Amino acid sequence: MATEHGIVIRTDSRGVWVKTIKTGACEGCSARGSCHSLSDRGEMEVNAVDEAGAKVGDRIVLSFETASLLKATFLLYVFPILLLVIGAVIGQEAAPYFNFNPSGFAAIIGFSFFFAAVLVIKVKANKLAKQNEYRPKIIKVIGSGFKASDSLSLSD
Repeated sequence: MATEHGIVIRTDSRGVWVKTIKTGACEGCSARGSCHSLSDRGEMEVNAVDEAGAKVGDRIVLSFETASLLKATFLLYVFPILLLVIGAVIGQEAAPYFNFNPSGFAAIIGFSFFFAAVLVIKVKANKLAKQNEYRPKIIKVIGSGFKASDSLSLSD
């Protein structure tokens, strides 16, 4: 389970908005599209599910489920490459039936499968981002009385 620290800056009907520092864990997150960069220091806002009863100004710990992170990572990185290879193999084998150069047809079909995978990922990621299973969760309140303008550091 990956964890991050942050400060609750506001609440709305979709959940709790937390200011946090962008880290490497963000790259594989399916909900990264719902995060908003705040500055060139890597601070960002993320929408989280509140399981700890946090209020505006609370310093909190965010949790990201490892299984969900792995599923999102597979969808984002492995799935397109897998479809690219499958498309290339199909193109290589089908080229003689269409009287095309096998290498060129493999490239065309392979990249077609790759772009189809990107479209599938876009649709699937939008659906996953709405599910609580794929959103970060506030698991612990570790302090209160902070302001949204307070700066965060990785050592907090």
